[in-house]
Amino acid sequence: MKPDGVNTTFFLWNPIATRILSLKNVNFELKLEIMKTIVSFFAVTVLSLLFMSAGPTFVVNGTVTDMNGQPLHGVEVKEDMTKNQVYTGVNGNYSIVLSNAKAVLVFTCPGMKTVRVSVNGTAKMNMQLEPDPQANEPIKTQTLVMHDMAEAEGMPGAPAPKQHNMGGRKSMSYSMAAGGVHMAPRQNWNTESYSTIHENGFKGVLHNPLSTFSIDVDRASYSNVRRFINMGQMPPVDAVRIEEMINYFSYDYSEPEGAHPFSVHTELSVCPWNSSHQLLHIGLQGKSIEKENLPPSNIVFLLDVSGSMRAPNKLPLLKSAFRLLVNELRPEDRVAIVVYAGAAGLVLKSTPGNEKSRILASLDSLNAGGSTAGGEGIKLAYKVASDNFIKGGNNRVILASDGDFNIGQSSDAEMERLIEKKRNDGVFVTVLGFGMGNYKDSKMETIADKGNGNYAYIDNVQEANKMFVSEFGGTLFTIAKDVKFQIEFNPVRVKGYRLVGYENRLLNDEDFNDDTKDAGEMGAGHTVTALYELIPAGTEGEIVDIDPLKYQDKRGEKLLSNASDELLTVKLRYKAPDGDKSTKLEIPVKEEKKGLEDASNDLRFAAAVAQYGMILRESEYLKQGTIEEVLNLARNARGKDKEGYRGEFIRLVSTSEHLMAAVK
Repeated sequence: MKPDGVNTTFFLWNPIATRILSLKNVNFELKLEIMKTIVSFFAVTVLSLLFMSAGPTFVVNGTVTDMNGQPLHGVEVKEDMTKNQVYTGVNGNYSIVLSNAKAVLVFTCPGMKTVRVSVNGTAKMNMQLEPDPQANEPIKTQTLVMHDMAEAEGMPGAPAPKQHNMGGRKSMSYSMAAGGVHMAPRQNWNTESYSTIHENGFKGVLHNPLSTFSIDVDRASYSNVRRFINMGQMPPVDAVRIEEMINYFSYDYSEPEGAHPFSVHTELSVCPWNSSHQLLHIGLQGKSIEKENLPPSNIVFLLDVSGSMRAPNKLPLLKSAFRLLVNELRPEDRVAIVVYAGAAGLVLKSTPGNEKSRILASLDSLNAGGSTAGGEGIKLAYKVASDNFIKGGNNRVILASDGDFNIGQSSDAEMERLIEKKRNDGVFVTVLGFGMGNYKDSKMETIADKGNGNYAYIDNVQEANKMFVSEFGGTLFTIAKDVKFQIEFNPVRVKGYRLVGYENRLLNDEDFNDDTKDAGEMGAGHTVTALYELIPAGTEGEIVDIDPLKYQDKRGEKLLSNASDELLTVKLRYKAPDGDKSTKLEIPVKEEKKGLEDASNDLRFAAAVAQYGMILRESEYLKQGTIEEVLNLARNARGKDKEGYRGEFIRLVSTSEHLMAAVK
């Protein structure tokens, strides 16, 4: 028998209560009071123990930055030995409730050194995280024959340090053996690949009056170069694409007005690396669109989860990067996740952007393993994008990988044909590169160039924040496609010219009017900048002339007098994102006499970046100019620099100056 209001479970599982009820010579009311007293005692005891073990809670907040003071987004801030964790926001801020004031916090960010720190009653804790070179070097060194430290520094019997061929530049490295007292040469297992770049040379205006090329909004080269410099290495020369370094930065061009989706700006000044030449600066400013006014997105994440993505700066960093993008999604946006390793598969079907927990759970569940069926993954991603196509919306595949495709569509030629076929479905592509050691820049660039897309290299969480938060519209929303430049030079004013960079974006002159020829895409709010080094008319020598023509008169003998006051004409063609017919506009440019000191901050800063790229490439066209001159030019042209990217460039150049001095 049990009293009313007392749960049966209590009697089944509490032997003490059962024993009390079995007592003889004790009335039922007394038995019930005894049990209530015991229950109250146990309840108070348990609650007391819980509160004693938990201790008083303690709130800590602060900001996490890198060593340059830039905020780090997505840093895990965790109370040690618990599951209590939070992540830093866009501005690097965090706030966490701890079990007690003496807890230990652990700060973890892919590519950065993990920091453990005791709180000790401090309510405000700002942290700076250092880059972790080991996180960027997944390849472990094999130890060969050991020699002591003295021998390694040049004593007789020491092994020669391994020389690494870095695209014309040699570097040497040693690796520490166990205990830190021995050294051995590091094996060069670096299989990174870059397309060969043959630097643009000067062309004479009389025989080559037209210069035609596609715009380029890729920024991968700059962040990849930054990765090398931050690791204490000089980058391979073919990793340096000067136009991508210039276009990494935004410029203060005015917003477009009228029917065209971008404005055009031109400026002329003295060339800083050859004072007898002029520097022509051409800039495009894409129309900015507020986030709430952007069209709905149908996005497919195509993620490489093969075995080569295990390193901390690959899949873990990839997850952190895509968390930022997921946080930016709106209810009208949709996301699907396709992965590929030994085979391709659909991890998450197309899901509304307001179901963030579901999307993030799918991301968090990913692990690296297997080989890389890149071609099959691309096919499946495009199929999913097509099946969920939003008419008038932004339909895009975002590919994230180290580019190490080794099964299926493996060659650049095969991949190029596949992507060219799929781009006609109206689906654009964004390509994101991760990692090092086996990084295939050439493949990643091919996919972006041929797939109506853009290309970036993610070396840290800040770069992901730049791509997916600060430049959300420009990264994902195309306002014009197949954008082409054609510059016509006036031989009365210009003897010769050289396009700085854009070597892999050159077009035939007749391609300008051919709407079937593919060219670059421009995103909302993006800027595009191009530089020309000009040889003024009347300058002696400098251009190798050709023999007189046998069957026709020499070009340029009859000049049009009505255009003699113009230096050149900038012509542009572009299509609407869903259009097939191009629109053309022309902007004549007249000569102006302006010294470098009188030029805009935009021209001078772009010139500093270009000159730095020429130094890294060991350019034959760098007639004068040093790293110190690049620093002075950039410092004086820094301008407002709200995001701090120009300041970071200055620090990067300063670091490379020390590296170059060490090599010498």
